[in-house]
Amino acid sequence: MTRKQRRLTMIGGSLAVLAVAAALVLNAMRDSIVFFSTPVMVAEKHIPAGRRFRLGGLVEKGSLVHGADLAVTFKVGDGGATLPVSFKGILPDLFREGQGVVTLGMLQPDGSFRASEVLAKHDETYMPKDVADALKKTGMWRPEQGPPPPAGTWNTLAAKVSG
Repeated sequence: MTRKQRRLTMIGGSLAVLAVAAALVLNAMRDSIVFFSTPVMVAEKHIPAGRRFRLGGLVEKGSLVHGADLAVTFKVGDGGATLPVSFKGILPDLFREGQGVVTLGMLQPDGSFRASEVLAKHDETYMPKDVADALKKTGMWRPEQGPPPPAGTWNTLAAKVSG
């Protein structure tokens, strides 16, 4: 083999190893690339208990219960499913029923979600892309029919039937 052929073989081999390494890294990060999972996605993916992930959706009206020692329980829904959430700590100032929330934590063996961190959306007009996509997918909002409904009504809307 000439020097040029050896050099091209080394470059080709290096590129192949790099491609395999990149594929392995992307495959390992496949589920964690998503900003958060909705309750429907949690049910579809069959996420095992004890695995940390972000859960996002809307705090259902009438579900917020304050307990002793800063313990709080509430339900997070996305129009298709709901998931009970427990959290012990101080909630953000903007946290309230009917508002968007993203929680970090893990599923418990009983099917509830134990949050270690709770994040509330920062204003009335902001809507994360994933929430907008979820509302479109469930039929609760169609962009051609105008702006999205107010956040406080998302859990009370019935899916619109086109016709």
